[in-house]
Amino acid sequence: MALHRVAEQWRGIAVTVGINWLVKPFSMALLAWLFIGGLFRAWLPVGEIDSYIAGLILLAAAPCTAMVFVWSNLSDGEPNFTLTQVALNDTIMVFAFAPIVGLLLGLSSISVPWSTLLLSVVLYIVVPVIAAQLWRRSLLARGGEPALARTLRRLQPVSLLALLATLVLLFGFQGKEIVRQPLIIALLAVPIVIQVYLNAGVAYLLNRALGVPYNIACPSALIGASNFFELAVAAAIALFGFQSGAALATVVGVLVEVPVMLSVVRIVLKTRGWYERRAQLADISAAG
Repeated sequence: MALHRVAEQWRGIAVTVGINWLVKPFSMALLAWLFIGGLFRAWLPVGEIDSYIAGLILLAAAPCTAMVFVWSNLSDGEPNFTLTQVALNDTIMVFAFAPIVGLLLGLSSISVPWSTLLLSVVLYIVVPVIAAQLWRRSLLARGGEPALARTLRRLQPVSLLALLATLVLLFGFQGKEIVRQPLIIALLAVPIVIQVYLNAGVAYLLNRALGVPYNIACPSALIGASNFFELAVAAAIALFGFQSGAALATVVGVLVEVPVMLSVVRIVLKTRGWYERRAQLADISAAG
C-alpha cells in the first residue's frame, strides 16, 4: 500500500486517534482512581498515592512512537499505515499531551508546574521531531532515497542499543524499589494491564465492526494499547523526582509493556481467521 493510499484507511486512523486521545488517558485515570486511590489504598504508602496516580496518568497520556513498529511487524501489520499513524500521533501529542495531563492531574487534585510539563513536551517531542526532519531533508538533498535508506539501516542497531541503555538506566534508578516493594509493583501493574487489554480490545472490535482490513486493524489496536514510556518517565522525573512514586509507576509500565504487548500480538494473530471471516461473509453476500 503506497503512502498516498493510507488516507483510504480513514476508519482505522479514526479508531486509533479516538482510542489514543479520547479513551486511553481517561480510562487509565478512572482505573488509577478506582484501584490505587480506592481498592488498593490500604496496601500503599499514603504519602505516595497521589504520585502513583500521576505516574499512571502520564504513562497513558501519550501513545507509543517506537516499539509499536515492532508490534506491527510481528502481527503482519501494514507498515505505511503504522508509520503514518505514528507521525499523526506525534503531531497531536505536541498539542494534546500537556492539556490532557494537566486536566486529569487537576481532577485528581494534583498540582504540577505547567512550565515543567510544557518543557517536557518541547524536549522530548518537539526537538527530536524537528531534528529528525532536518536530518532527513539533508540526507535526501545529498543522496536521495538510497542515502536515507543506508542511514536508517545503520541506525537500527544504534536505536536498539539506545533503547536497552534507557531501560538499564530506568531500572538502575528504581531497582531497589522494585526489589524491595514487590507488592506495590504488582498493585501498580493491575490498572496498566487492564488498560492495555481494554484499549486494544476496543480498537480491534471497532475496526472489525467498521470493516477495516486486518493488516490495518492490528497496528491500530496495538498503537491504541501501547505507551510512550520514555516521555512518561522523563515527565515523571521532571515533575516529581527520580525517587518519586510517579517515576516508579512509569517504570512499572515499562516492566509490564513488553510481555503484555507480546500477548496482545499473539491474540490478534490467533484471531486473524475470526477477524477476516466478516469480510469473507460480506464478499459472499455481495456476490450472491
